[in-house]
Amino acid sequence: MFRPSSSGPLFLVVQAHGAKDQWVLPKGHVEAGETPEDAALREVREEAGVEAALAGLVGESKFVAPRGPVHARFYLMRHQRDVAREEDRAVAWLPFLEARSRLTFADQRGLLDRAQRLLVGGSRSGDPPR
Repeated sequence: MFRPSSSGPLFLVVQAHGAKDQWVLPKGHVEAGETPEDAALREVREEAGVEAALAGLVGESKFVAPRGPVHARFYLMRHQRDVAREEDRAVAWLPFLEARSRLTFADQRGLLDRAQRLLVGGSRSGDPPR
């Protein structure tokens, strides 16, 4: 998730659910009848209070959570507007290097690296993809 700013894109990171010392990229579970893309848009709205537009797939991550194995897809999304959050978590919009250093897990730092590369290489004019 990114939003443009005059100094370059800002990236969204959120406090992990139940672990206030961990910062992560928004993610969640696909509900019945949803596509992974629909779930990603819903989760970022619920977790961070942001309506977004998909700009492409960034990558996937596999890890083991307390409930068992998880396979998550992460999408590059462009901020459209702020809405009411459904979850009580801290959120932060940060420049790339600050967002990268805030993320707790190495695989998510790698995903953020990939998102940054997509933004930098995504347009001949240097503007982020729309």
